[in-house]
Amino acid sequence: MPWNPEQYHKFQSERSAPFDDLLKMVMLRQGLKVVDLGCGTGELTSRLADALPGSTVVGLDNSPQMLEKAKLYQRPGLSFEMGDQAHLQGTWDLIFSNAALQWSEDHPKLVGRLYSQLAPGGQITVQVPSNHTHISHLLIQETAREEPFHSVLQGFVRVSPVLAIEDYAQLLFDLGAEKIVVFEKVFVHILENSDAVLEWVSGTALVPYFERLGGEKEHFLAILRKKLQSVMPNQPVLYPFKRTFFSAQKPD
Repeated sequence: MPWNPEQYHKFQSERSAPFDDLLKMVMLRQGLKVVDLGCGTGELTSRLADALPGSTVVGLDNSPQMLEKAKLYQRPGLSFEMGDQAHLQGTWDLIFSNAALQWSEDHPKLVGRLYSQLAPGGQITVQVPSNHTHISHLLIQETAREEPFHSVLQGFVRVSPVLAIEDYAQLLFDLGAEKIVVFEKVFVHILENSDAVLEWVSGTALVPYFERLGGEKEHFLAILRKKLQSVMPNQPVLYPFKRTFFSAQKPD
């Protein structure tokens, strides 16, 4: 997908806040082999490397636009590579991912594959947005099913692959993991108005639609803007954003 780093960073502080919670779940040790799946523009991967002295950290992303920005943070022990998180290669002491696995399908298969690539004693630590039931996301799907967008999109509607928290717990248990922690947290964001909500989803949830809408992109945004204004007429707007966290360790 053609990511726009500038659009994504319009809410940089809000989007980076879950990273702090995720980092607290990491067993901080020295000398680890670490991969950050969906490293984006690299700022948070750099912070992850700072917290793991003596470790080798690789940021992996499939967006050339994001990786071009990430190069600014490259240094000894921290590098960035183009790659598909769903086809990760190698063996790792820590597989870390902040707001990226939601873009890969079939999470039972995906998590199982990633877990298999942990070294003995290794840890997987993940955060994924689980806000797909919020009205902003439901209206995106509703609009995509309407004409002329249904025809332009050829029936495409993005359905989140993110599982319920109890499903991640069961999945990790069935894999034989230890020290399993799974929870969902609501991050409370106060945005100026419904147009700000549209700006937010334009940097994430709408990205796969934009690449398919072609000349109908602005029309789609205009329809969605009216719908959001109707359901969120107040100023400011409360935008509660749910995120799922999970972490587990592979036995030695």
